[in-house]
Parts: sequence; structure tokens; C-alpha cells
Amino acid sequence: MADAASILFEALSPMNLLLALLGVLGGTIVGALPGLSATMAIAVLVPFTFVMDPASGLIMLGAIYTGAIYGGAFAAILVNTPGTPSAIATTFDGYPMAKRGDGDLAVTLATIASVFGGLVGAILLITLSPKLATLALAFQSTEYFWLALLGLTLIATLSQGNLVKGLIGGMFGIFLSMIGVAVIGGDVRFTAGLPSMLGGIDIVAALIGLYCLPVLIGMVATPDQHLEPAEARGFRLFEAIGISLKNWFNLIRSSLIGTLVGILPGAGGSIASLIAYAEAKRASKNSDNFGKGEPGGILATESSNNATVGGGFIPTLVLGIPGTPPDAVIMGALMVQGIRVGPSLFQSGDDTVYVFMTGLVVATLLMLPVGLIVGRYAFRFITNVPKAMLVPLIAFMTIIGSFAIHANPHDVVVMVVLGIIGWAAGRAGFGASPIVLGLVLGQIAEQGFMRAWMIGGARGDFLGQLLVNRPISWGILALILLTMMLPLFRMRAARRAAAGETTREGAVAGPAQIDRAGLIGSAVFLALAVWMLIQASGLSVMAAAFPYAIGAALALLSLLQILRSLRGQGGTNAEGGSAEGTVRGFVLAATMLGWAVIFPHLGLFATSLIACVLLMLTGQFGRLTMPRLAAYLVSLFVMVTLFYVTLDRVLNVPLPPALLF
Repeated sequence: MADAASILFEALSPMNLLLALLGVLGGTIVGALPGLSATMAIAVLVPFTFVMDPASGLIMLGAIYTGAIYGGAFAAILVNTPGTPSAIATTFDGYPMAKRGDGDLAVTLATIASVFGGLVGAILLITLSPKLATLALAFQSTEYFWLALLGLTLIATLSQGNLVKGLIGGMFGIFLSMIGVAVIGGDVRFTAGLPSMLGGIDIVAALIGLYCLPVLIGMVATPDQHLEPAEARGFRLFEAIGISLKNWFNLIRSSLIGTLVGILPGAGGSIASLIAYAEAKRASKNSDNFGKGEPGGILATESSNNATVGGGFIPTLVLGIPGTPPDAVIMGALMVQGIRVGPSLFQSGDDTVYVFMTGLVVATLLMLPVGLIVGRYAFRFITNVPKAMLVPLIAFMTIIGSFAIHANPHDVVVMVVLGIIGWAAGRAGFGASPIVLGLVLGQIAEQGFMRAWMIGGARGDFLGQLLVNRPISWGILALILLTMMLPLFRMRAARRAAAGETTREGAVAGPAQIDRAGLIGSAVFLALAVWMLIQASGLSVMAAAFPYAIGAALALLSLLQILRSLRGQGGTNAEGGSAEGTVRGFVLAATMLGWAVIFPHLGLFATSLIACVLLMLTGQFGRLTMPRLAAYLVSLFVMVTLFYVTLDRVLNVPLPPALLF
């Protein structure tokens, strides 16, 4: 291996710096658009790197990956829609901060945390790769099961004042993860006889629908701005640095969590950010502020998910086991360039891998200026664009984003249907976040549980395989119990304080009102649980074990919530809104559903123009003058054309044959 100076000199060459800058900028933009993933951007650009110097091409791919993971925070903060699955937890506090006018501060905090976490992951990649790779081998299927459960314990902090409703939402999300072909056993489950459901529900399409469509319906419900306009305050960099310094331990802990989770193949940034968020909330003195716009929540999630980039490269480079789909694409590019990944990589004398890792550090540092500039103008754009234009813009991005994942129109229909379900569930107090957690972690939990069952069954010691014989499992289980119990103790203390205050004031509590929305929702979930159990009875033992457990849990929780709703213990339900807002919401939902169903037959371009015009009129409040109408129509035409050309010509997404265009 050459000396460190020559490696640093090559990584900092003008061409490599330019490629890293372009990669970070492009990745940030791709990550900010829901549905356009880092994997897609890397896969599209891999052929172009074949004509480049190996180190330069790999630096650009790594920069795109880093930028895309960070870019997901923009949509999470400004639109409440995770641009990437790893930004799920960023919505919890990022969007509330943006709603109160601190979106610029939230974006700057996300940028600082992303740079810090990315640097920790990259530095550990360079210095400790072989040693950390052995830790990945110590994790077996049992530990993956408990890791998934650790992520699911975050439901306790996202339940809007009602843990039972949150758990019901989590069980529903796990049910969604089981639709299609069983991961163990190969049975077809819960497809209702629809061939299009054999592939299951795509996580990104579900994320877009569950998070974004309710936001769109809420946007057209009132004439208020989507985000509160705020005075121009620049980057708010020094304010964000001060907050970050106060949360220095949170940043370090979350970055280490992200790196360690990142080395586990298949875990990824979504699990890392959820675990880091749960730990940040557990340890914080301001735990009650989490979910309401707490800066520490953003610092935890963004530092951890960006640390997984460097962590994910550790098993990829040292063991030849890609941790995430982008890692697999980059590993393929390494092999095309003649670089053999594996234990001998770091003793081969090839400097390319060290130049690549150094370039990853450079790309992470470049995220700071790129993120600050893009974030400042993105926040200003979202706050100043009229709602009549913002609604069709976001709606169009959800359509093309969910379609671009697999070039499958079915994903678009699933996105819209789940969005409508999420909106209806939110009205009854069943939040979208627990559903998403169940969907993201359900398959990982089932795989770990069933593999432990098979191994333990073969040894005649299932419980031992699942827990007793696994010291790592004991540690994760301790974290689960700690994470679950602390919120319960805090809620109990809060209820006692409220009861004591009521007693001192001498208030007389009136009869509790029945939670009708929660009662109807719980009855629907109970019916779903019964259907699950009936369907599971026709499956093989291996394919039915997990559905039986989830169906029984969902039934018991639904019955419990029915009793609670009758007693008026419904938690926090979404506001109903005005009659006009409800009508506009139905119009938007119907337009989106018709758009998703019709565009494969009539054409994406033509149907998008028509749908965007309808959504523009739906989002318009007050009198619309002819000059403004003309400006809106021209803007919509330009927007649809640009996105269409990008899909068709730049990303080469195969569009369905259509009658129109």
C-alpha cells in the first residue's frame, strides 16, 4: 500500500473533488424526491464509471449514496414524507419544527448531524474495518429478531397518548409486511386472490402513501399555508452548532449505533435511526418534547442513518457481503473494475479502496455547504409557493416516485390506497408511524423468529436458541424492557400529577364520551384479525406460525381498545375539519386514485396534466384571476414535462404503453 500522503493527494485531486461535489448534490436531490432511491441513482450511473479512473468512479458513486441518505431529510422535514426509508424517524420531530416556523433550523441540524454521523462511519470504516466485520458475524437470525422488536418498541413513544392504538397500528403494519409469498415456507398469503399482490407491498410506496397523502388532504382542508412563513434568518448555523454541542453525547451515541447497525447485512438506516431515536428519547431530560419538535430527535436520527453508510461498507469490503442494495451495486462496480472484495482486500496492495474510503470522507464534508445552501432555498420555496401549486407538485412527485421504484403501476395504486387508509386511520387516532414501523420491521422479525424456531426445533431447544443461549440477545432484550418501561412510568406519573391537580382545583369530572371513531376503527381491525386467523388456518405450519401470533395479538388489542373506546379512553384523534375541507379532501383522494388507475392506459404525461390541473383547482382558495390561472397552467405544463423527460430519458424508467402520451 502506498503512503497516506499519496492517497490523500489522489482523493483531493480537482477531478475527484468535482465528482464528489456533483455526486453529493445529485444524491441530495434524488434522496429528497420520494421514491427516487440511492440504489436507482447509483445503478443508472454505474455504466458511466466504467470509462473513468476506478477511484474516481467509485468516489462519485459513494458521494451519491451519501447525499441520497442525507437528502431524505428534506422531504421528511418540509413535507412530512421520508424521502428514503432511513428518514422515517426524522419526520417525528423535523416536521413539527417546520410547522412552527423552524424548518430552516431543522434542516441545518439535520445537515450537521448527517456530516458528523457520516464522518464517524467513514473513519471507523478506514480504521477498524476488519475488527468490526467480525462483530457482524456474531449476529445471527435470533439477534435480528430482537433488533426488529427493539425498533418496534418505539411504538410506545409514537402512540399519541394511547399505547394500545399504537400497538394495533404496529400489528397492522406487520400484517402488511406478510402479504405475498411467505419468506419461510413459500405459501401465498393474504393476497385476496390478486396476482398483483404476489410481490407484496413495496415499503417505499407504502411510506409515500401513508405519510404524504394525509398531508395533502390536510393541505386542501384549510386555506392556511402549509408551513408558517418565517423571517429570513439565514442558515442559523451558529444556533444549530450550539444545540449540537449541548447534544454532543447524543450525536456520538447515535453515530456509533448507526455504524454498528450498518455492519449488519440487511438492517440498514431505517432500523439504525429508529433505535437511535428510541435511545435518545429514553436518555433525554426533555423526553416529553420528542415528537413535538425536539432538536435532539433530528440529531439522533440523521447522525445514525448517515453513519450506516460507512458501517454498511465494512461487511461489503471485508466479507464480500453487501449490507444494503446500494452497497451491492457499488460492490458490483468494484468487481467490474477488477477489485476483489474480501478478507484479502486490505493486504492486496491496491490503493483504490483507500482512495475510495478517503473520498467518502471528502464527500461527507461536502454535504455541509451543499446541504446548507439547498436546505435554505428548499425551505423558502416550500413556504412561499402558493398552495394551489404546491399540492399538484407534491402529488405528482408521489405518483412518479412510487412508479419509478419498480416501473410498476400497481405500486402507485397501493400507494394511494394505503394513503387513504392512513388518513382514515389517523382520523380515528391510529397514527401512520406505528403502521410504518410494523411494515418496515415485520419481515425482519418474521425471518429471525422462524429461523430461530427451525434451528431450535432441530436441536429440541427453541427457547434456548431464541434467548437463553444467546448473550447478545440478552443485551438487546434488556434495552427493549428499558425502552418500553420508561414511557409507561412517565405516563403514569403524568396521570397522577393531572389527577392531583384536578383534586386541588375541586373539579368534578363529567361522564366520559365514547370514542366513536376509535370504536369503529378497532372493530375494523378486529374483523381483519379474524380474517387473518381464518386465512392462516389454510397455510402450512411454517407459513402460518407468525400470522397466527400477529392475528391473535391484533384481535386481543382490538378487543381491549373497543372496551377503552366505550369508556372514552380514545387518546388523541385527528381533527375533523370543516365540511368544505372534508369535501376537498375527498376530491383530492378521488383524483389521486383515478390518476393511479388510469395513467397506465391513457399515458403518464396526459393524465398527469389533467390531474395536476384538477388538484390545482382543489388547492386554490379565493378568487383566481386569469393572469394567475395562465401562470399556474404554464408552470404545471413545464413541471410535468421536466419530470416526464427525467423519467423517460435520464433515468430510463420504462413507461407503460399508452393510448395518448
